[in-house]
Amino acid sequence: MSEELDDGNLISKTEAFLTFVVLSSWKDTITVLKSCETLSPWAENLQIVRRCCDSIAWKASRDNSTIGDTVNDEGCWFDDVASLRIDHFMRIITAIGARGTKPEIIGKCIMQYAERWLPGMDVELEGPRGYGYGKNELQFSILIGRKEDEGIEHSQEQKSIIESLVSILPPQPGAVPCKFLLKMLKMAMVYSASQALISELEKRVGMMLENANVNDLLIPNYKREDQGKFVNSLEHRTMHDIEVIQRIVEYFLMHEQEQQQLPQTTGKSSVSKLLDSYLTEVAKDPNLSITKFQVLAEALPEKARTCDDGLYGAIDTYLKAHPLLSEHDRKRLCRIMNCGKLSLDACLHAAQNDRLPLRTVIQVLFCEQIKIRAAMQGKEAVASGNSSEQEITQTSTKTEITTLRAELENVKTQMTELQRDYFELQHEYGKKNNKHMNRSAWNFGWTKIRTSALFHRKSEGNLSGQEHKIPNSLGHKMNFRRRLSMS
Repeated sequence: MSEELDDGNLISKTEAFLTFVVLSSWKDTITVLKSCETLSPWAENLQIVRRCCDSIAWKASRDNSTIGDTVNDEGCWFDDVASLRIDHFMRIITAIGARGTKPEIIGKCIMQYAERWLPGMDVELEGPRGYGYGKNELQFSILIGRKEDEGIEHSQEQKSIIESLVSILPPQPGAVPCKFLLKMLKMAMVYSASQALISELEKRVGMMLENANVNDLLIPNYKREDQGKFVNSLEHRTMHDIEVIQRIVEYFLMHEQEQQQLPQTTGKSSVSKLLDSYLTEVAKDPNLSITKFQVLAEALPEKARTCDDGLYGAIDTYLKAHPLLSEHDRKRLCRIMNCGKLSLDACLHAAQNDRLPLRTVIQVLFCEQIKIRAAMQGKEAVASGNSSEQEITQTSTKTEITTLRAELENVKTQMTELQRDYFELQHEYGKKNNKHMNRSAWNFGWTKIRTSALFHRKSEGNLSGQEHKIPNSLGHKMNFRRRLSMS
């Protein structure tokens, strides 16, 4: 079939057909490349796969070009490229990236391929509102059942697709959204991908953690044995995988430390709010230990939180879900938050919260008084601005302040005089009351003395009268006896 036997033989005609007919058309190139999937390694040895992949990459990387009868629109070539086998897809994406295509476009193509070939990517795992075994675990149970029914060979194929897609992800942080990375992380855990791959996804998520959503972080605690069954031990019964989020936060802090030379961003503040919301969700799990909750809450440095209202809400949720906590554990849990960083509304709520230990309530009340005092001082203080409107009203404001101060001083003076008069009246009243009490006491004593003197007089008179009566009666009795004797 070569030219050595005859001119215009089959090899030259086939080469001309590939070059001028197949490779010049987008659809024909895709068709030929798909047909080569069953002809390997012959198609590889004849360089047909390489030429088709290079042709597709060249056409896809051209801007606003017309390929045969198909316009080079992103949606069109995404669908066609996503229908190819994973090894051919990788070669095309690598060639497109080498031609300087934007990372965002490559990322969109990878996302579309994953949604097509990974059936679990379309499962939205929302945060469960009821614990035990809720919607979240039910969804993953359905996914795992689907995986087990499909067989080991298909599972290996899915695992290979995941590893291949992660390997060709553009290194730029904004190439794919954080939501997609977290979905890939969940799928990698489902299909038991290598630990190195999982660590790579965790690092990528940590680099853009501020763009994540709470529901995306709710990764089920999927633990499997070698046989592919659930691990039902008590230590693995928590609803969510807390260790994964902890490692992601650590990667985020490492990335922030590396980016210290860049202008300051609001990454830590947004991540702190995200982490507090995540803690509020996982705190509802009755099997979540206080140690895991504390370690995750303390993963961020204290200065990362400008306000601890979200952390207080998470702690309160944990106390509601774990009513049998001891006093020591409740104190240990409340030491995580800084009462001085609570807002006034949070302080008012915490002061009436009977789930908090007494020491924490006292600290909250103290901070509440400080905030109320600061708020009152803030109302009295007049903020000086640099705007033109403040400059116009500055004179009138000063006059009003001076007038109010004069009135306040006048009121203070009158209050001082009234207090002095009140004390004087009270002193005089006290003196008169003491005199009246002394006089009444003297009268009472004199009356008592007089009464006792009259009593003595009467008693003496009675005794003398009785003495006079006794001799008279005796004399009378003697005379009567004499008369009887004489008779």
